[in-house]
Amino acid sequence: MNYIADLKKVVEINSYTKNTEGVNLVGEIFDEWFGALGFETVIYKRNNVGDHRYYKSLHVKNSPKLLLLGHIDTVFPPGKFEYFTEDDTWVYGPGVCDMKGGNIVLLEALRQLTCKGVKIQNIDILLVSDEETGSDDSKYLTAELAKEYAYCFVYEAAGAHLELVTGRKGVGTFFVDIEGKAAHAGNHYSEGCDANLELAYKLQKLVQLTDLDKGTTVNVGKIMGGIGANTVSPQAQLVFELRYKYSAEKERVLAAIEKIVQTSVVDGVKATLSGGIQRDVMQTTEDSIALLKKIEKITQQQISAEERGGVSDANIVSACGVVTLDGFGPFGDGDHTVKERASKESFVRRIEMSRKLFGYFIKNLKF
Repeated sequence: MNYIADLKKVVEINSYTKNTEGVNLVGEIFDEWFGALGFETVIYKRNNVGDHRYYKSLHVKNSPKLLLLGHIDTVFPPGKFEYFTEDDTWVYGPGVCDMKGGNIVLLEALRQLTCKGVKIQNIDILLVSDEETGSDDSKYLTAELAKEYAYCFVYEAAGAHLELVTGRKGVGTFFVDIEGKAAHAGNHYSEGCDANLELAYKLQKLVQLTDLDKGTTVNVGKIMGGIGANTVSPQAQLVFELRYKYSAEKERVLAAIEKIVQTSVVDGVKATLSGGIQRDVMQTTEDSIALLKKIEKITQQQISAEERGGVSDANIVSACGVVTLDGFGPFGDGDHTVKERASKESFVRRIEMSRKLFGYFIKNLKF
């Protein structure tokens, strides 16, 4: 299990999204590993985040291509959670399941094929540097590159029973800034325009857009406003998140949000909306289910499908019309906490699955 040593090497390098030096150092290690397998490395230089890395194999013209998608950034800043440990069953550390572990799975599967003399073709890899903060930079690159591919496998962590992910909710983050008018609460109360009061009305109307039966949630996660108890509030802000399973729900809620922001209950206040959709919904489709069934035949194992409320870069690729499945990484839990761990057995099983799938695809150039 030499790949565990490779995992340890990259886990012990802090690659917090804003730690561009650490992110790029991890990327350079993957450059070396994929370069040894014959991949051409294309680096998309960035200043505010780490560089994005694209590894290209040889292409057979006019044949479908498979994109393998991952990210190399993690969530903890330097000094918070940087160690790697293991026991007989688990490996522990930042990124062991989310998702340096997933990157190691696809790397090891490709290594095993090349060791058997298989020539990698029509399979490319994209590792981005800012997924954990919303892929605000990389999503444009991912969407542009995705147009070239028929299929995409995303190496986020597997489900508890090694499920593959066929659907993920879409997500958007929004800000409502409310401008009122300050006034002394004792002497000139009626001259003020209370931004905090307007915020309270808007908060309730936004939350009422939630429809749990349809998987739609609107969560106002942060509110700010006012100066002090003796002053009518001149400004306020609320920050909220929208998650949705269906495109029709997105359109319904976005239209309602606009109306809520533009309609004031408190005279004299104004509100402005900013933010937007970060990743559109990844809906389960007939094509994604058909691909899942094909994978079952190739690997000769039963695989369950799973839909998740959380998002990943699979949302971006799926929105481009690419047949996309997620959750090809190892099973783990505690991600985004200092208890993150991944199952050693799941590494073995996921590497075997990927090796079989890559081998089949290279031989047939289709699924």
